[in-house]
Amino acid sequence: MDIIRQLQEEFKIRRDFAQNIVSLIDEGNTIPFIARYRKETHGSQDDQVLREFSERLAYLRSLEKRKEEVSGFIAAQDKLTDEITQSLTSAKTLAEVEDIYRPFKPKRKTRASAAREKGLEPLSVKIFAQLDGFDPLKVAAQFIDPEKGLETAGDALQGALDIIAEDVSDNAELRKTLRAFYLDKSAVLSRAAREGEDSVYRIYYDFAEPVKKIAGHRVLAIDRGEREGFLKVSVEADEEKALAHVYAPFLRKGADNPCREAVRTACADAYGRLIAPSMEREMRSYLTENAAENAIKVFAENLRQLLMQPPIKDRVTLGLDPGFRTGCKLAVVDRTGRVLDTGVIYNTPPNNKIAEAKRIVSGLIKKHKVDVISIGNGTASRESEAFVAELLTETGADTAYIIVNEAGASVYSASKLAAEEFPDYDVSIRSAVSIARRLQDPLAELVKIDPKSIGVGQYQHDMPKKRLDEALGSVVEDCVNSVGVDLNTASAPLFSFVSGINGGVAKNIVAYREENGAFSSRQTLLKVPKLGKKAFEQCAGFLRVPESENIFDNTGVHPEAYGAAEKLLELCGYSRGDVKNGEIGGIRDRIQKLGRSSIAEKAGIGLPTLEDIIKELLKPGRDPRDDLPRPLLRKDVLDISDLAEGMELTGTVRNVIDFGAFVDIGVHEDGLVHISQLSDKYVKRPGDVVKVGDIVKVKVLSVDAAKKRIALTMKGLNQRGI
Repeated sequence: MDIIRQLQEEFKIRRDFAQNIVSLIDEGNTIPFIARYRKETHGSQDDQVLREFSERLAYLRSLEKRKEEVSGFIAAQDKLTDEITQSLTSAKTLAEVEDIYRPFKPKRKTRASAAREKGLEPLSVKIFAQLDGFDPLKVAAQFIDPEKGLETAGDALQGALDIIAEDVSDNAELRKTLRAFYLDKSAVLSRAAREGEDSVYRIYYDFAEPVKKIAGHRVLAIDRGEREGFLKVSVEADEEKALAHVYAPFLRKGADNPCREAVRTACADAYGRLIAPSMEREMRSYLTENAAENAIKVFAENLRQLLMQPPIKDRVTLGLDPGFRTGCKLAVVDRTGRVLDTGVIYNTPPNNKIAEAKRIVSGLIKKHKVDVISIGNGTASRESEAFVAELLTETGADTAYIIVNEAGASVYSASKLAAEEFPDYDVSIRSAVSIARRLQDPLAELVKIDPKSIGVGQYQHDMPKKRLDEALGSVVEDCVNSVGVDLNTASAPLFSFVSGINGGVAKNIVAYREENGAFSSRQTLLKVPKLGKKAFEQCAGFLRVPESENIFDNTGVHPEAYGAAEKLLELCGYSRGDVKNGEIGGIRDRIQKLGRSSIAEKAGIGLPTLEDIIKELLKPGRDPRDDLPRPLLRKDVLDISDLAEGMELTGTVRNVIDFGAFVDIGVHEDGLVHISQLSDKYVKRPGDVVKVGDIVKVKVLSVDAAKKRIALTMKGLNQRGI
């Protein structure tokens, strides 16, 4: 296989671009580095496309390796033919390669292998030929051998048919045909495992849906119901039509003799005993893998949107971790996230020390000039929200509040990392700090938490762990490098996601900073132990040093392009000082007059890099998240009992799943906008309409206070975001 050509065709890019990407990956460059600083070599593909390219490259290489292995195994048996070699060369998937290898693969003892040991293969060959005038039972009598367990001609004939059945089952072309048939014509069926037993899986107690149509979330739900013992699941296809596919290649046309009927019997046995169970397993595996992959993609996209939520910068924040019996934990952090104060209030049952709680919180607001209160959305959050809203109304404080998804805060607060960061605080106070900080800078705080614990996926605990970790880790890496990291304030966990920096080097950076003081430039990074030239090349452009005398150090301009940036400024009549003072607003007009291509050529760079440098110089220290809609701050509170059908509200999208989106409308329970209610137009994927963090207008369709369910619609509101 010409892997480069295959990738070129699949990704619809030039051959030299495909070759360049492969070379860059093989040289050990990271995807963020390739995406950001090697645009000319690959045609400005984005990081997600490059990751897909890298994954496909790995698959194709493993496919080629497996072909070589299979070819070697078959050759070792002296059975490799030109036809088999051609079939292996043409195989496009690992499944096809395994189908070709199946007849030659060492097997555990089977009925067919036992028959072969008894010397019945010659009989099976004669029967399979389906020649006229050949009576299989009479010839089978010649193979009677009581010592081999062949007491009668019938025993010998059955053994021969077992061999034929296995040969039919092992036929690669037949399996390819039946695989396509099952994908197109089979259906998933599920039934209750125990009659009369109620469960959350009741909708699947009498369920059937075609394999080609069933939604991924249903597959995952059925899989879980089966594992938990509530469902019996099968994949079934029309047996008569399936058998027609089996008979077609093996029954000799025009023949009408006992051998043909014997082969028909063997084919039916092959399908019922060997092929159908195998196809069912394949379909189940195919559906589960596809559903898991889709769920991982949805999870990854939700995580990307969550991590890229605009930070509430330069605000003194009070984090409130709600609770009942143990009270609500408080933590005030300054504009940089440094902890200023902590406390505990008992504003909820069973203590209900409301007056004392109001005195403590109002005191903290006044003392530290708190701008915003960040309330975790866990246990007792509704009561805490009502308390905060009442307090702000009574005091008239110029303070707002926001409900923050606290998923993962408890995981972080009990972690070794949190213990190292806050050794003097107990677990619950650490959680309050995390809740405050994730409002100030979601990305910097959430990278400390296992992405699976952040709560923006579905069935995440059913996903293949390795694949999920890889996908989510890639998202975090892309987000961190997209935003950039302050070299003098970032934590080790944040550094560990920067291109080219591993966990050990991340800790070394922090240790060097603590021992030697703030970094004065990017170049100082080379003094950090175990951070060599290759790592510096990969990471430097993603690190920011606001304190540096060189303004380029506080931009996304890579050190390798400093000379080009300097030349660009010189050609346009500007200096570094002009950049620092924000006095290069006319640079695009000057470039237009001088000619973009001419400027790029004189600076020794390509047009994509030229454009990137211009953007960075116009906004040094730019945070791409600042261009996104701000989080929705509140000063009032709603209860589910306040909701009425037809009420229009503004809310924040908290989670996007296969069948819709959950929206926070200021009530403790998030409302569901079903996929059918997301738009006036047909919606194939909810993620095409809404993203995590979007501010949307919704209308209440129905409220079930007893079950705490709120149905919402976005139809007729004609907008995503406000």
